Amino acid sequence: MKLSKELKVGLFMAVSITLLYFGFNFLKGIDFFSTSNKYYAIYQNVDELTESNQVFLNGYAVGRVSAIEIQQAKNRVIVVLDIDSDIVLTDSSTALLNGRLLGGRYIQLDVKPGNKLNPKDTLLSKVAKGMLDFAAPVATNMQVTLANLNTILEALARNTARLDTIFIRLQTTPALLNRTLSSANNNIDQLGTTFRDVATNLNGTLTELKPTLSNFKTLSDSLKMMQLNGTVTKAQQSLAKLNETLAQLNKGDNTASKLLTEDSLYVNLNRLLQSVDSLAEHFNRNPKHFLSPLGKSQKKIERELKKQNGTPKKD
Repeated sequence: MKLSKELKVGLFMAVSITLLYFGFNFLKGIDFFSTSNKYYAIYQNVDELTESNQVFLNGYAVGRVSAIEIQQAKNRVIVVLDIDSDIVLTDSSTALLNGRLLGGRYIQLDVKPGNKLNPKDTLLSKVAKGMLDFAAPVATNMQVTLANLNTILEALARNTARLDTIFIRLQTTPALLNRTLSSANNNIDQLGTTFRDVATNLNGTLTELKPTLSNFKTLSDSLKMMQLNGTVTKAQQSLAKLNETLAQLNKGDNTASKLLTEDSLYVNLNRLLQSVDSLAEHFNRNPKHFLSPLGKSQKKIERELKKQNGTPKKD
């Protein structure tokens, strides 16, 4: 039997329309080759949820929204969910209405242990929090943070004024220290000049003593030659005393030898200058210790010095 062209075109159009219908519904999420059960969820506001939006369980698509019906008299919206028949729901299961950041709503199932639901039963419904719900506590925390920041800035302003006062007082300290060091340098220079003069005089004295010692030797030889026993004896005694004097100078256990060999005088003078500088600094810092009518006791002075050297009190 031979088919006419008109019949072939009709069959082709019928098949095309059928495939187009099934393909369009397949793209909408309708699977004609799997069985599904209908369940209901009731919301006050579906927030732009539309038919064919997907239903997820643990991130996997297990169904879709097949219909949405609004009941204006009861101020609610009934959502019909087509869920795969393999999924077992309980009376503790929740249908959470959620959405993506860039738009698009979906239903997220949260299945908990409980009694099994039958098809066409109603699930517990819940709406996920939006960005504005999270923004309210964040804004409150931000206000508290800003208030704390203002308190910190005010405290810093007060401390800055105190630091300025401290730095102004510290500016006078280098000048006082420079004056003290300049005075100490002048005293050290004068002391060095004095010691140089003493050394020069000692060298001149020793130089003058050398010819005298030579003369004593020549005189001793002459007296021996003249065999003047009494005079020689006296001369020998004089020479012995002179030798004792020179020996004592060499021993270093007397004042003259210590001046030549030891630096104790220089050390003592240095300590004296340091004590004088410390006394001057104490006088500059605490004139009341010296200028009060009856003065202050040593214990009071020590307590005040400990307070000055200790940690300052906080305001």
